Amino acid sequence: MDPAAGARDQRIAQILLFLTPAMFTANMVLARATADFIPPVALAELRWSGVVLLLLPFCGAELRQRRDALAREWRGLLVLGLLGMGICGAGVYLAAATTTATNIGLLYSFSPIGIILLSRAMFGERLSLRQSLGAALALAGMLVIVLRGDPATLLRLSFTTGDLLILGAAMSWALYAVLLKRWPTALGVNARLTAIAASGVVVMLPFLAWELAVKGPPAFDARTVAAVLTLIVVPGAGAYAAYGYITKHLGPSRTGLMLYLSPIYTAVMAWLFLGEDFAAHHWIGAALALPGLYLATHKPARPEAR
Repeated sequence: MDPAAGARDQRIAQILLFLTPAMFTANMVLARATADFIPPVALAELRWSGVVLLLLPFCGAELRQRRDALAREWRGLLVLGLLGMGICGAGVYLAAATTTATNIGLLYSFSPIGIILLSRAMFGERLSLRQSLGAALALAGMLVIVLRGDPATLLRLSFTTGDLLILGAAMSWALYAVLLKRWPTALGVNARLTAIAASGVVVMLPFLAWELAVKGPPAFDARTVAAVLTLIVVPGAGAYAAYGYITKHLGPSRTGLMLYLSPIYTAVMAWLFLGEDFAAHHWIGAALALPGLYLATHKPARPEAR
């Protein structure tokens, strides 16, 4: 690869690292907002079917040309679809009805840790001392925000079925992130995302059939359409394409650390759209997490040989 192009891709990935959590946060907000009127599997199916339809015009030709690659990779695509779109999609929507935002933030903080542990256990990937320090700072910042600056909050937490579902979704995301990087592919980022999303839609069909039989279909009114369209564009195509790009150029362990920014983005969105206070613990958490994320993901330039 051209060194200049590689450096450019690294810079773009590092910029996206700070933008992508905002797109994922939109998914959490909408998960709670739609819990009362859109069944979870139906919402996940609508979201990822829409992503496939949105991306096909841009990568349909590549998918047709790479039919041999699809034939080789279909098993892995199904696994990634189950992990990233099924468990991490419908699982979060199901959990949002029975757990709190604090617990979601706390339990999802296990994802970056899971990514690091899985990357090391499965593929021997390690973080440098600098990156480990950055990860520790980012984790500390996330905990300050989630616990609202009061460690005693841990003693007051109560856990529900939804909490267990969120924890399962967090671990599923960790495995998705690691396999996304480590499994070889002949597909481009968007073509692979389209194939994975389509696989996720297929994998969830039996669960959708059961849900429709038990709960019936969602009402397709204006709020349902607006929520689904937002999920398709923002935390669907946008967030996953950006995540795939970042993972390709920074690796799964460093990319996963961006999830530590989610509590910060959630607090900002609540301040902007719900009128909630942006308290001191948010500022302290951001002051720890942002430099920590930079340390954990930025590679210092190597001195030129003389």
